[in-house]
Amino acid sequence: MKILITGGSGFIGSALIRYIINQTQDSVINIDKLTYAANQSALKEIEDSPRYAFEKVDICDLKTLESIFEKYQPDAVMHLAAESHVDRSITGAGDFIQTNIVGTYTLLDVAKNYWCTLDKAKKSIFRFHHISTDEVYGDLSFSEPAFTEQSSYHPSSPYSASKAASDHLVYAWHRTYGLPVMISNSSNNYGAYQHTEKLIPLMISNALMGKPLPIYGDGQQIRDWLFVEDHVEALYLILTKGRIGERYNIGGNCEKTNLEVVKTICQLLEEFIPNKSHNIRHYEDLITYVKDRPGHDIRYALDCSKIYDELGWRPRESFDSGIRKTVEWFIAHNKPCYGYYNKT
Repeated sequence: MKILITGGSGFIGSALIRYIINQTQDSVINIDKLTYAANQSALKEIEDSPRYAFEKVDICDLKTLESIFEKYQPDAVMHLAAESHVDRSITGAGDFIQTNIVGTYTLLDVAKNYWCTLDKAKKSIFRFHHISTDEVYGDLSFSEPAFTEQSSYHPSSPYSASKAASDHLVYAWHRTYGLPVMISNSSNNYGAYQHTEKLIPLMISNALMGKPLPIYGDGQQIRDWLFVEDHVEALYLILTKGRIGERYNIGGNCEKTNLEVVKTICQLLEEFIPNKSHNIRHYEDLITYVKDRPGHDIRYALDCSKIYDELGWRPRESFDSGIRKTVEWFIAHNKPCYGYYNKT
């Protein structure tokens, strides 16, 4: 199978490509605009594979997209390209509207037109898998049950609103044109190569450099944490075994407050690097509470019964095992470089 992956040089996209090249016999065409969040070094181990190709493409560029589909004749699309940082969406929503909404529309239309040209056999196997987020559902109180695939959408930030819009576009292209789609909504990812604008790598980076560990508000916001390698296994399973027109929640079953996450990182650093620099006595002494961001969601949680029951997927990593692997990786690659870590 030839899989066209958008945003394949990003954090989740690169993990997905490594998984497909290393664990399957499928081929990958990675199209990525190479924004600040891209990290080509995350693909270094597979970049010479004869089953891997890269094209620098903006998904809003219709003509170039059409030429890519014509050139590679993909059997499936996995759409991950997106602006994804909530804080950035609050201070500048335009890029999120352009990439997440206009870009998704452009990709859908090119994919639909391409799909319509395929013969019956190829048409029957084609899939368009849209990778989305749990943030489209909005937030929960501390006592409410987790979101299911039937939960209504109540996005809170420009980021989550743009992703909600893209989800609706995908379903519209399925309902109106018959394009064979599936959608997955995942909880917060973490793992190797994640950009340091995100909570976990930011806290590791700052702690290693003796900088403050900024926590919004009181740090009691709850997120469900999903190890990225578990996520990409689920994504591939949905693409190959999931039902057309269906949505699947993917979560780690690891609800933690932001403060718990940061304290866990500090405890692991005490274990791994007890001899500190920068006159630090305890890593937790670096924790600093800052003004909460506007519209900050209280809690995310996903009911993943559907993917458990239908596809037999379960996360392999607990939060304890996954965060330990993540902290170890960032320590081993502890030279800050362009927002991520590069082993010296």
